[in-house]
Amino acid sequence: MIHPVLVKKQRFILGIALLLILVTMIGGMGLGYSSLSYDRLLPTLMGQGTFKEEFVLYSVRLPRILITLLAGMALALSGAILQGITRNDLADPGIIGINAGAGVAIAVFFLFFPIEAGSFVYLLPLVAFGGAVLTAFFIYVLAYSKNAGLQPVSLVLIGVGFSLALSGAMIVLISASDRTKVDFIAKWLAGNIWGTDWPFIWALLPWLVVLVPFTLYKANRLNLLGLSEPAAIGVGVSVERERIHMLLTAVALAASAVSVTGGISFIGLMAPHIAKALVGPRNQLFIPVAVLLGGWLLLFADTLGRNIIEPSGVPAGVMVSFIGAPYFVYLLLKK
Repeated sequence: MIHPVLVKKQRFILGIALLLILVTMIGGMGLGYSSLSYDRLLPTLMGQGTFKEEFVLYSVRLPRILITLLAGMALALSGAILQGITRNDLADPGIIGINAGAGVAIAVFFLFFPIEAGSFVYLLPLVAFGGAVLTAFFIYVLAYSKNAGLQPVSLVLIGVGFSLALSGAMIVLISASDRTKVDFIAKWLAGNIWGTDWPFIWALLPWLVVLVPFTLYKANRLNLLGLSEPAAIGVGVSVERERIHMLLTAVALAASAVSVTGGISFIGLMAPHIAKALVGPRNQLFIPVAVLLGGWLLLFADTLGRNIIEPSGVPAGVMVSFIGAPYFVYLLLKK
């Protein structure tokens, strides 16, 4: 039973988060290299704009805004799941190597396999998922002890090692490749939002539609997995089975996000922490808040980054890292 005061507080914070998202979306629609005046925004949304206004809004701005919002939500939820199943507040799909595993798979697919434009968008999340699952499997096996179970500290350290090794492998892969493809991979590594068209939204959206409700359904199991292993087993939880299910969910969310946004870290670290600080550690309460905050953080970082330096801007991954890296060091020292 969740106290009604906490539920009321959660709803208030969800309302604030939705308001932040709405304000940032409106700001992002008008700002950019080709500016769109705010007094023309509503008429353009209603289909009464000029060709240029409708092109800027519907072909450039709106798809990018929705992609960053959805990807931020997926990364935040992935981080929340990883922190729960590992009982480690430093777990994040970017920090522990899952994003890097997805990135190497995408690089191999992009560099060495024939690509058809029609299927490329929809295959990317699947390719990224395969690379991320393989990486997560090796990290899990190496961090697992037969006597003591999963070792949270080992998982983070091994994950960081995998992340560095896979980043090195990525550099080796692109060192002798075609210049055009190298540019794409380099932008991916920097966390440059590259999937900015409507098909990428339809490629990402089904993963969230399925996995967000599934995670909320499993929220109570995540609460139990956050306890010590003997305590979770004592109340009847099949710890390893549930952990593997939730790990696959976290990997799928992270892989689907980074397949269209590039290598973005720290969203999955910061959003769950902020949500827990606001509404407490129960997954039923903080997961919806973390999802909205993750979407807003990435949307805000991308909106800010693309307007600092025109026309190319600063990649969203770099903007997020400016905030996330010091926050990671703070948590590392604190924990």
